[in-house]
Amino acid sequence: MERRTTERLLRARAQAIGGEVREDSVAAVLGRVLAVQAQDLPAAELGLRARARGLTQEAVRRATDTERSAVRGWFMRGTLQLVPAADARWLLALFGPVYLALAARRLRELGLDESLCTRSEQLIADAIGAEGPLTRARLTDRLTTLGVEPKGQSAFHLIRRAALAGRICHGPQQGGEATFVLLDDWLPATGPLSYTGEAAVRELARRYRAAHGPCDALDFVHWSGLKTTTGRNAWAAVRDTGPETPPAPGEPDVRLLPAYDNYLVAYRSRDLSVPAEHERRVWPGGGQIRATVVVDGLAVGTWSGGRRGTPVTVEPFPGTEPPSPAVAAGIARESADIARFYS
Repeated sequence: MERRTTERLLRARAQAIGGEVREDSVAAVLGRVLAVQAQDLPAAELGLRARARGLTQEAVRRATDTERSAVRGWFMRGTLQLVPAADARWLLALFGPVYLALAARRLRELGLDESLCTRSEQLIADAIGAEGPLTRARLTDRLTTLGVEPKGQSAFHLIRRAALAGRICHGPQQGGEATFVLLDDWLPATGPLSYTGEAAVRELARRYRAAHGPCDALDFVHWSGLKTTTGRNAWAAVRDTGPETPPAPGEPDVRLLPAYDNYLVAYRSRDLSVPAEHERRVWPGGGQIRATVVVDGLAVGTWSGGRRGTPVTVEPFPGTEPPSPAVAAGIARESADIARFYS
């Protein structure tokens, strides 16, 4: 088997989007891949669906809102991710200081000095402590009492700062909107997993290798957002698990991946997963990453729809061969599964 094809098949299987691999629950998916990108929460829910069998949106909401087994927060690259609750604290301890430091300049540009930031953090914590979960809009209303402008980015950056500092985290949804809760109230103060310093970076490298391999140190740096030297050193300290066994050839494994899916952003190079001539179809610009049809880990088109009862519409990449009967059947199964996910 050609080396690049083998590498792609192994990556797809590691990500639970190929090789007929599907997990049984939200916890199992996140246990396998560690994080699902979640700046668009409905897309993150569909990313979990694509990696599981029989998962429903209700089960995802139960995991995040009731069981508290999955938590949404700013972790790798300072981007919102869904991670296992058991890993949230050590990930926050690793990435919080990094992105607090990077955010300081933006806060100054917005005219938010250290005194105002400190008072805002306390006000946010006090308001949530007194009233329970609060949406961004309601927290913004509270922040205006300190002179924070209700429009623009100031309130968002102050809320994000409180989350990166470990005071608050995302909690249950209310009316389709995210809320924030006190971290220490929402998650146990201690958990079964605790890594600090270099041990935390090495654990992150180990998890990344298991969930994304074959990959290398620069892929890890790209995905994590850590400094190159830090990432390289951790990567070198992680034991290689040895050669991987290519999956046996079988029926094409078709998945409908959502916008911003991990598989499309987790490597420094895109050419293994998306043909170079069709890259702009997936990354049209403006920070967008479109929902993508992948067959055995290779993107063959984009798709839209599927929410609120709308049908799934697939757009194959122009100039490509029509889907084979097996791929067409796979697309039909995935489309039906998305409808079932929301039912």
